[in-house]
Amino acid sequence: MKRRWFLASTVAIAVVTAGVTTACGGGQSGEQAAGDADSGSQVLTMATSADYPPYEFVETAGGTEEIVGFDVDIARHIAEELGYELEITNIDFNGLIPALQAGRADFVMAGMTPTEERKQNVDFSEIYYDAKQTIVFPSGGGISSAADLEGKTVGVQLGSIQEGLGQDLAEATPGMELAPLNRINEIVQELKSGRIDAAIIEDTVAAGFLANNSDLEAVEIPEEGPAGSAIAFPKDSELVDDFNQVLADMESSGLMEELIVKWFGDGAE
Repeated sequence: MKRRWFLASTVAIAVVTAGVTTACGGGQSGEQAAGDADSGSQVLTMATSADYPPYEFVETAGGTEEIVGFDVDIARHIAEELGYELEITNIDFNGLIPALQAGRADFVMAGMTPTEERKQNVDFSEIYYDAKQTIVFPSGGGISSAADLEGKTVGVQLGSIQEGLGQDLAEATPGMELAPLNRINEIVQELKSGRIDAAIIEDTVAAGFLANNSDLEAVEIPEEGPAGSAIAFPKDSELVDDFNQVLADMESSGLMEELIVKWFGDGAE
């Protein structure tokens, strides 16, 4: 439940971090292509920050790179149902909303939470998945709640809801300092190297890192304020209602639950 958008003027060099395109079809946005009767294909451009498994991450196989994950499967299905091809752009999380505002993407999927602040700049779909926030720390670190972050340096992803949560916690926790970083894997590396004491990471994302790092553990942070992941769009986008309809169909048909089990396991809520 975090994140997202991308500013053309300042982050254009990062746009092709993974250089991944799910489908070909030119550089038009979905709405531009839809209005072009002569266009051979209609393309929707999705912006994401592919460092957030299992929502989205870069998979390397056979010398090629592809962005895959829960959000990607949902986006592909929606695009297919609406008659579009899908193109994916990979950028840093804090550049995602600026990317929408600059017209460089039709929508963003990146486990993003629809906070009131974000709603001032973009429109959101209905919530499609809900998760929890956790504090990740080295095993034996003696952290059982947010109160134990007193005097500690805590890693958060820049521009994410975790950064906002961290700021709130820091205001109420003496000596707690934040260390904002662009990528989740950078945060985990800083944690393992001892340069930070803990990190705030969504539980479903943290689970993958915990499974591969037995020297780390986590505790849940009780939920307060906005929660859940939604799809972001430019203000007044005509795509919102269409996306919401497909999301509702996915929910009623059981497809959404199938994807949740696929990417998060049987224990996912």
